[in-house]
Amino acid sequence: MISEGGSVCRGRATSHSNLSSSCDGEGRRRAFSGCSTESLSGVGTLLTPRRISWRQRIFLRVASPMNKSPAAMQQKGTLKDHIEGIELPPLSPLAPAVEEDPLASLLVIDDMPEGEKRKRSSEELRNMWRKAINQQILLLRMEKENQRLEASRDELQARKVKLDYEEFVLCQKEVSAVWDKMLSTPGRAKVKVDMEKVHTALSQGVSKCRRGEIWQFLAEQYRLRHRLAEKQQPGDISYKELLKQLTTQQHAILVDLGRTFPTHAYFSAQLGAGQLSLFNLLKAYSLLDKEVGYCQGISFVAGVLLLHTSEEQAFEMLKFLMYDLGFRKQYRPDMMSLQIQMYQLSRLLHDYHRELYVHLEENEVSPSLYAAPWFLTFFASQFPLGFVARVFDIMFLQGTDVIFKVALSLLSSHEALILQCDSFEAIVEFVKSTIPNLSHSQMEKTIIQVCEMDISKQLHAYEVEYHVLQDEMVEGVSPCDDGDRLEKLERANCQLKRQNMELLEKLQATRFKIQNLESSIESILSRENKMKLQIRSMEQEKQAHLKMIEHMRKYLPPDVLSDGDHQPRKNSMSRKPESMDEEADSCRAKIGNNKP
Repeated sequence: MISEGGSVCRGRATSHSNLSSSCDGEGRRRAFSGCSTESLSGVGTLLTPRRISWRQRIFLRVASPMNKSPAAMQQKGTLKDHIEGIELPPLSPLAPAVEEDPLASLLVIDDMPEGEKRKRSSEELRNMWRKAINQQILLLRMEKENQRLEASRDELQARKVKLDYEEFVLCQKEVSAVWDKMLSTPGRAKVKVDMEKVHTALSQGVSKCRRGEIWQFLAEQYRLRHRLAEKQQPGDISYKELLKQLTTQQHAILVDLGRTFPTHAYFSAQLGAGQLSLFNLLKAYSLLDKEVGYCQGISFVAGVLLLHTSEEQAFEMLKFLMYDLGFRKQYRPDMMSLQIQMYQLSRLLHDYHRELYVHLEENEVSPSLYAAPWFLTFFASQFPLGFVARVFDIMFLQGTDVIFKVALSLLSSHEALILQCDSFEAIVEFVKSTIPNLSHSQMEKTIIQVCEMDISKQLHAYEVEYHVLQDEMVEGVSPCDDGDRLEKLERANCQLKRQNMELLEKLQATRFKIQNLESSIESILSRENKMKLQIRSMEQEKQAHLKMIEHMRKYLPPDVLSDGDHQPRKNSMSRKPESMDEEADSCRAKIGNNKP
């Protein structure tokens, strides 16, 4: 090894001393060339074949052809013959991947021997540059496409994480086809759809992957039928503009982020994508609705919306729930609407499940202990997400009554078990722990009952009762005995029933008028179409008659035309039919004589 190294060094020195009038870079390159040839060939004569070291083998495998003298070129074949006889180790089966440079083809000419070198024409160079530019553009396009595919893959992955909950009712293909047809209606935001058809499809199920779009569709249909008063509408501020502002509710929102769906993968990561989106949504709404700001419970509602829609879409849906459906009243600082709701739920239990109501009253279990979280979070804080999503489906269609229906159905279905609880602690624990653990059959039964139940009249009557009682307390009226109170409530109830009957009669009369007007409109439209057809045909006849008159004028003599023009129109119209027939016969005769 030392002698080989010494030979190599002497070869470098010899080649380096023979070079002159060269720059340092060129000298180094030629010295390297001399090292690769002279050290093996000696001073113009071939050395005796000997063993080649492993370093030289690597060098011979990777060395490029160099410029050599004619004498060296003559001996190249002899050296090649000796080298071919040497057994070289096999190449690695895993050759490193070399990234191809689009401009590499431009430099191939430098590696060619002198005899094969030739000057490229301008057209060839232009084509080479064009090819290199096209390849670079293609690489950039492929890189952008890869980025887009990665973004779409990330979006699909995030959507999969969002919708990671179990549904207890799968949407059938026929129902999905009905939803697809309604969602694909052209200009659906301005077209009213048959609500009976929507109600039927909704009761049969909703596809999880299209739930957010269906909620938007239901909101559009509601707004087409119910116009919100201008004073009650939210401010016209975009979501992005609201995010640029600061909110005083920031601390309260941050505290509740970790408490909102802590077991769901999308919201479990601290300050992850889910929590950041939830923070943005709650911050934007707190800035939009200064009166409500932020209240515990809204975070669960916003979280359910975010699982099915984007941030901006969730913001629009939250505005719809709060303003159009009127849920924002229960989040006001005075909580007056929530108190009314608790009174209405107690009255429903009193009227329809008297035994359960008495049992709860005896154990001093008020609705605010167990039902307040149901109303403030729309059952999202305690119940499975599949069940909560179905509650949202019906709520977007029927409004605030759905919360009462679900609460009443849950309590009535567990009435026997609640009656077995004999203490305050047992009842509260049962309602908070056992009722939310519903089986699939219990969930399905509850949703069916909710779809079939109608308690809107009762809720309205109970709200009036609450306000009457509140007025009595505010005015300081001494409490009357039970008989007077019942009589007063009965009178108010009779009055409300009478008003309901009057409204129903007016509604029926209005519907009858609408039907008559629609039928008359249809008849008018049909008559209008017929008249348009008649007018069109008469216009065609008129044009045909005018053409015929012009054609007949060609065959009339000039004197007849001049006489006809000077005659008064009135006299021509007052002639008798006999005279007109005679003139027509004479005209025909003249025309026949004038024909060739």
